[in-house]
Amino acid sequence: MPDVMGRRGGRPPRILVIGAGVIGLSCAVRLAEAGYDVHVLARDLPLETTSAVAAALWYPYRAAPPERVSAWSATSYRVFVGLAEATPAAGVRIRTGRELTTSAGPPPSWADAVPNLRPVRTPPPGYAGGWEFEAPVIDTSVYLPWLVERLTDLGGTLSRHAFAELPNTAPVVVNCAGLAARKLTGDPTVVPIRGQICYVEQVGLTEWVVDESDPDRPVYVVPRLHDIVVGGTAEEGDWERQPRPETTEAILAAARRLVPELADARVLGQRVGLRPFRPRVRLEAERTGDDRLVVHCYGHGGAGVTMSWGCADEVVSLVRAHVAA
Repeated sequence: MPDVMGRRGGRPPRILVIGAGVIGLSCAVRLAEAGYDVHVLARDLPLETTSAVAAALWYPYRAAPPERVSAWSATSYRVFVGLAEATPAAGVRIRTGRELTTSAGPPPSWADAVPNLRPVRTPPPGYAGGWEFEAPVIDTSVYLPWLVERLTDLGGTLSRHAFAELPNTAPVVVNCAGLAARKLTGDPTVVPIRGQICYVEQVGLTEWVVDESDPDRPVYVVPRLHDIVVGGTAEEGDWERQPRPETTEAILAAARRLVPELADARVLGQRVGLRPFRPRVRLEAERTGDDRLVVHCYGHGGAGVTMSWGCADEVVSLVRAHVAA
């Protein structure tokens, strides 16, 4: 019987990546760059995923454990800065912004991941302080198609395919199924955190702002090139995918109080994404009974984009450690 974990006839092993959100696509790109034969299979294509709904501000949010989140996020920060400087077609821009706080406190757990974190000198009324820094803002309507193009340029493929369980048709499977991992792996710790957002017209805003003082109703305003994303909600265990009109009104009211420039901004649309939360991100490798390799990479909560490249690099390291080169 041939060694399913090694090369056959000089060809790299075939790898199936399950899930076409930002985590799945980032892992697929890194694996293809490493020379593997990579194929992404997903029920939802990239612009149908939760990643497509994300405001996609680099900001570690609702993810654990802190030390690993910080390390993964730091790696992604560097990659996004490089893309913003060298590859504008990827849809990444670096923008200054502020995380506002209603009480004084220490720097965030991920402070070391940010090159120039500094206290907010003059917080607006009602706030005790906060932190100002430059952060990547990723327009996922541009970025996700760019990742697909990068993957196909490297010889990888993307196909729609629904699964009742993880496939057993390749020597290596990378499980980036997000919320669907709850069913595919029998993992009840994966739960949705419902996020509802609105898109409003761009009114000349260039700086982002975040207020997390109410963990269930975070307020954020994230300007992109052609629109502004405002949010939001963080409703754990809520599976409703349709926008709620009363929530839309509450989101807009909170955003306009925080950023008065939005008072007359025209609403362009609204969407809901179900963030795949888990008490700890699951990023680990396991062998199956027939000696196949499954690498799990899911449970990123509200920080999938933020941690994407750091997690993708670790997935490649795990594959290299287990698969004969």
